[in-house]
Amino acid sequence: MDPITAAALTALAGSVGGDAGRSAWQGLTALVRRPFRRGGTDDDGMPDGAPGVSSGEPELAALAAQPGDPLRAQALATALGVRAALDGEFRALLEEWWREARRGAGDEIHNSISGGTQNGPVLQGRDFTSPTFRLAPDERD
Repeated sequence: MDPITAAALTALAGSVGGDAGRSAWQGLTALVRRPFRRGGTDDDGMPDGAPGVSSGEPELAALAAQPGDPLRAQALATALGVRAALDGEFRALLEEWWREARRGAGDEIHNSISGGTQNGPVLQGRDFTSPTFRLAPDERD
């Protein structure tokens, strides 16, 4: 699995205003809230034989509270990596989430127009196929 970097988590936490970012963050939140599946659990809800291993929930909440903090992002990345190493089911789901999150990262569209007056039609959007412009006769010069 490609490691989930602190920089990627910081960018993701900061992009929850868009649909893709919000969806990815919700997916990660749901994933982190899943119970550990490694062996059984102790009375404290931690995996057997792994005292003090974080589920990632506290780190996720801390990053959500301060999305630009690289130390909080690094703490979450570390918690995810440790949990993935201990829980094979979590690792598989995390890999799937990470693939989807990276794929969806390019889905948001940011258009801007600058430079003063535009002398012609302007389209804003993405993935246009064969656009056609019909100009009035006096605009053809």
